[in-house]
Amino acid sequence: MNKNLLFAAMSAAFVSSTGVNAITPQPDPDNPGGYVVLKSEVIDAAQRKTQNPMYGIWSNALRTESNQVVEAILPGNASNPINVQRAERVFGKAQWDYLTQMAAPEYTYTRFLRAIGKFPAFCGDYNDGRDADAICKRSIITAFAHFAQETGGHIAKENTSDNPLGLEEWQQALVHVREMGWSEGQPGYTTGCGQNDWQNKRWPCADGQGYFGRGAKQLSYHFNYGAFSEVMFDGDATVLLNNPARVADSWLNLASAIWFFLTPQAPKPAMLHVIDRTWVPSQRELSAGIGYGFGTTINIINGGIECGEQNKNKGQPVNRIRYWEGLADKYAIPIELDEENTCWQQTPYGSLNLEGATDVLYTNWEGDWTYYADRPEGYSFECKLVAYQTAYSALVPGDYEKCVTNFYESHANWPKVRVVDTLPEPVEPPATGTEWLASKVYLKGDTVTYKGATYKAKWWTQGNVPSDGGPWLLQTSTEVPPTEPPVGSEQWQATKVYLKGDTAVYDGVIYTAKWWNQGEQPNQSNAWQ
Repeated sequence: MNKNLLFAAMSAAFVSSTGVNAITPQPDPDNPGGYVVLKSEVIDAAQRKTQNPMYGIWSNALRTESNQVVEAILPGNASNPINVQRAERVFGKAQWDYLTQMAAPEYTYTRFLRAIGKFPAFCGDYNDGRDADAICKRSIITAFAHFAQETGGHIAKENTSDNPLGLEEWQQALVHVREMGWSEGQPGYTTGCGQNDWQNKRWPCADGQGYFGRGAKQLSYHFNYGAFSEVMFDGDATVLLNNPARVADSWLNLASAIWFFLTPQAPKPAMLHVIDRTWVPSQRELSAGIGYGFGTTINIINGGIECGEQNKNKGQPVNRIRYWEGLADKYAIPIELDEENTCWQQTPYGSLNLEGATDVLYTNWEGDWTYYADRPEGYSFECKLVAYQTAYSALVPGDYEKCVTNFYESHANWPKVRVVDTLPEPVEPPATGTEWLASKVYLKGDTVTYKGATYKAKWWTQGNVPSDGGPWLLQTSTEVPPTEPPVGSEQWQATKVYLKGDTAVYDGVIYTAKWWNQGEQPNQSNAWQ
């Protein structure tokens, strides 16, 4: 099957998955003013909104191996994971040594293999005919091109005093373990620490710690240390927030770079999926010059500073491209006709609006503020997919439930929600066939009387006046309607536009429009009184 047609089919599945889900919130008997929703309904909603098979593929790319298995990896071990054995085959110790002659001693081939072993998708298998060895080799060489820029020596080959071996600049990766000018024990890079926001609730800064750049990708700032720590230590953000130095002094110095390589940052795809072409650029991305090739990986890493026409001759992107082209030539990496090494012709991702695009895979959950008249207080009690980064990822199991319950308090004024396995029984039976009370909870099918008329509830309701319509359907009335409607009132017409204050007759009852409406049947709509 043609790959583009396959993605079109998957996109269609994605679009169709955004329909209304069955959510039946009820008052929480243990939390006054709060609500409970069924776990089964929450799980179903998340699954229906992520039907596109790409969600499974992208989520699988973030799967990790246990640290116990990782720390047993050694070069040449027959027990090494399959992806590590592939990395050894296409990029052996001799190749590592060739590209790291100027590297800091904290970077070793063993640690490199362990970093790869933590993430089975890096140098992983493909079951659709793609060449896994070639993709693995291209991934490693791409990573080294960026290492050479991020942590390289940047010493000219002709500078024999500082570069006595005459190394090419693309051979000078991994020189720095810590950001220049910083050392352990220095608090710093604490911008945003201590603020009352979801990032601090999820990734709280530790006193006296510095979150300056460390490792091959120069991991920086508490929210990146916290997110990386969650991946490395089974969801525990505090391990690296309390001891960020581990990113410099262990195999985490390279694992942090592999993690970045595999993680999409909405609306950016993961670098791996640009390289292996799992990602298919949307029409808006193509129109912004973003397609396949090394240039797009620059845009993912640092597009706001290095991409766009204004940055065409800037030092950082020029260096990256030189390093990539030198490495690609050395290791015979083919450059396809539809690939660009540069990103000066691209709109930086930070300036690209993908909101509302139907052919883009959104990877973050945000509270859905759509009004639902049939749900308590009109809240949706659901989350939606958005094209920007939030506290909750669509690629992380359980994050949809955290979004619905506002776990990190990222949705201002969101209702208090608790997810339960079974809904509680009502404390007292709802009133049926009795005079309506504003304090009572009524369920679908319950009947009440109000001002001489009988009404039936169309859905869960509390405090909604029956004569206002909305959740109530008029059944009978003891009031005798006039035989002739008053002057100025005529029979309701579905095609007519009614303004606030207009009157119309329906089934012998006179209704007054509360606001502009058209086609809303008076006895079934809260637009009429």
